[in-house]
Amino acid sequence: MVVRNETRNSVLADSVAIADTSAKRRRGLLGRDSLPEGSGLWIVPCESVHTWGMRFPIDVLYLDRKKKVRKLRSVMVPWRVSMCLSAHSVLELPAGVIEKTGTQPGDQLTLSQG
Repeated sequence: MVVRNETRNSVLADSVAIADTSAKRRRGLLGRDSLPEGSGLWIVPCESVHTWGMRFPIDVLYLDRKKKVRKLRSVMVPWRVSMCLSAHSVLELPAGVIEKTGTQPGDQLTLSQG
C-alpha cells in the first residue's frame, strides 16, 4: 500500500504491509533488523504499541477511523511503550519520516493500493 499525507502533499511510504489479524499484529516488526526507507506497517485495529525486543527505532502515527493523525511518536527507540486510546490504527514507519515530511496531528492520510 501507498500512504500519502494529503494535508502536506507528501508520500510517507510506498510499500506498506497490513497487520490485520491477531497473529500479524502480535508479530509486528519483531524479528527484523531494520525497516527500509519507503516501507511501513499498518496495524489495524490498534491503539498501543511496544518496541520490546526490537533492534531499531521507528516513527509511530496513531490514526482515527478516517485516517486522520491523532498522535505522533517520533523516533521511538527499543524497549518502549506508547498508546493513544482514541486511535483506531497505527502506522509504523522508519525513524525520521515524521520529521522529514512535517507530519503533524490533524493531518489527513490516505492509504491506497500502489
